[in-house]
Amino acid sequence: MIRVLICDDQDVVREGLRAILGTAQGIQVAAVAGDGTEAVELVEKFQPDLVLMDLNMPGMNGIQATRLIRAKFPSVKVLALTTYDADEWVFDAIRAGAAGYLLKDTPRASLIKAIEGTALGQTFVDPSVAGKLFTQVADHTIVHDTTVAESLSPREREILRLLADGLPNTEIAAQLFLSDGDIECPACGTGKVCYWVGFNGHIHAECSTPDCVHWIE
Repeated sequence: MIRVLICDDQDVVREGLRAILGTAQGIQVAAVAGDGTEAVELVEKFQPDLVLMDLNMPGMNGIQATRLIRAKFPSVKVLALTTYDADEWVFDAIRAGAAGYLLKDTPRASLIKAIEGTALGQTFVDPSVAGKLFTQVADHTIVHDTTVAESLSPREREILRLLADGLPNTEIAAQLFLSDGDIECPACGTGKVCYWVGFNGHIHAECSTPDCVHWIE
């Protein structure tokens, strides 16, 4: 049995979702909340498997509530269910820890399937939102405007690009006509060789100098 908490600031939406899920085998509505603050409180009280989370709500919104729920109750999945497909809502929800993103016009059968799949660890994203995600990934650059990244020279950025492609320091040095010792840390500038590795989609710049470790996202 999948225990679901519904969070939406509109009564008619909450009751409509309760009615829909009440007819689905294997799904039980554990509680309903009218805002993010109440959702966090009810998650702690009822320990649902999944939260259907609206995003644009007064007080604590769905993004903030999702972030808190995922931090305090990591086993609880959050499935965003909203009318908004604007980029900022989509990406903020995902960054906050949402396991999926659906729009409120999702058909009943698709909603139930998404709840069942999300509870099993799968990801469901509305097709119109999926296009935005693919575009973001396609346009994504490895180095963002972080403090360390802004200080990189063109040569250092080229080194970082090659490292992101999985090349070891020796091959990078050969391609750029450098020696290993020329691949320096842009943060401490000590001239020590840096060893850079990809981790969870990020680039970790690890300097050989003690206590000089930097993340470049």
